[in-house]
Amino acid sequence: MHIALPKIIQGGMGVGVSNWRLAQAVSRIGQLGVVSGTGLDQVLARRLQDGDLGGEMRRALAHFPIPQMAQRILDALFVPGGKPPDAPYKPVIVHTIKSNRWMDELCIVANYVEVFLAREGHSNPVGINYLEKIQLPHLPSMYGAMLAGVAVVIVGAGIPVEMPRVLDVLARHQAATYPIKVQGALPDTLCHTVFDPAVYLEDGIDLPPLKRPDFLPIISSDTLATMLLRKAGGSVEGFVIEGPLAGGHNAPPRGQLHLTPDGQPIYGPRDVVNLEAMRKIGLPFWLGGACGSPEALQAALAEGAAGVQVGTAFALCVESGLTAEVRLALIRKALAGEARAFTDPVASPTGFPFKVAQLEGTLSEASVYEGRRRVCEMGFLREAYRKEDGSVGFRCPAEPVAAYLAKGGKIEDTVGRKCVCNGLFANIGLGQRLPGGGVEPCILTLGDDFANIGRFCTAEHPDYTAADVVHHLLG
Repeated sequence: MHIALPKIIQGGMGVGVSNWRLAQAVSRIGQLGVVSGTGLDQVLARRLQDGDLGGEMRRALAHFPIPQMAQRILDALFVPGGKPPDAPYKPVIVHTIKSNRWMDELCIVANYVEVFLAREGHSNPVGINYLEKIQLPHLPSMYGAMLAGVAVVIVGAGIPVEMPRVLDVLARHQAATYPIKVQGALPDTLCHTVFDPAVYLEDGIDLPPLKRPDFLPIISSDTLATMLLRKAGGSVEGFVIEGPLAGGHNAPPRGQLHLTPDGQPIYGPRDVVNLEAMRKIGLPFWLGGACGSPEALQAALAEGAAGVQVGTAFALCVESGLTAEVRLALIRKALAGEARAFTDPVASPTGFPFKVAQLEGTLSEASVYEGRRRVCEMGFLREAYRKEDGSVGFRCPAEPVAAYLAKGGKIEDTVGRKCVCNGLFANIGLGQRLPGGGVEPCILTLGDDFANIGRFCTAEHPDYTAADVVHHLLG
């Protein structure tokens, strides 16, 4: 790797939970802070519509190397003083395979802003985390992060075999393509996105080559590590190995799916990564999933790992993007011995098991789920499919059932599906306002270490910092 190996990688969580404040706090003290790259275009759009009251978005935009592009974003989205609290955010233009200049520019600028702010005021590396399941915005998003000097790109929720090659190409400001998974695709189906940085560089702007960031895929098996190294078109600098105790999306169990009596997937010996095989590969690796303790860190180091990836402990610290109300409610549940993270096999539209943290008033409650209108207006987790006329359409099993069935979806795929996109934005105070009043409900995700948050705080002093987490882990 081109950076010193950190013992702690702060996980890239949710939409805006691993925000620039959290990543900056972790990187400042010598570990790897990571911003979440998921949905950053709409995170920036909504922050600007809320008035950017702290001025951070505009400060970062003032440093963007293509000023005219930054100004277009400001002119279209910034609301001085913020929109009225009950007014909805502007409708989202969803991503498609065919390039949309406005959406590409918003992705470039949003990823730049988040990485710029995370790097501000120190010289230590900062990473960004993407989900392979959200392929459509990959190219402009990575380019924007690289313009801001991101040092590490971490990718999970899929097999990102094309990512190393793309990082090489974008570092030279060259045109890149990215393959898109399309259900039912035929040889003549358009199955890739195209992005050419030259199209977006204004007259008179000549940028030097960018630093190519290190690439760390998130894997759940040693065979996947071997396959990525064999098929990747560029270099892989290491791996993050996530087990099923981690929050967010988990890899499905290998083999036939069996469930516990309460409906959670059962993981077995086949799901345990062969660390001896990982050591033979010779690249650094980090272990993730219930690794938020000094004992877990020392155990990982003893197994030959470079360190651990930790998410849940950072998700509930004061620098996290979670609203204070949600964060403190979760901490109180944990301190009362009532923490529960349920591995839901159907909640996510992706089909991957999704760890849902139980909290009253959120989509973890059946009454809240059943009372919510089904709508898919953000579209990040939609599935691309080939339509009868040969074009590519998009569907989501969490959208209105009739609409999903009309697109060829199966009724059984809609059962229990939750709107992860809207729910994750609600977690950070950017939830869409509803027509009849109120706001979209949250859907919270934490790992099994949720139950152990008492390592860092007490009922009398529930607030703790990212530095507290790092210092505790390092002993």
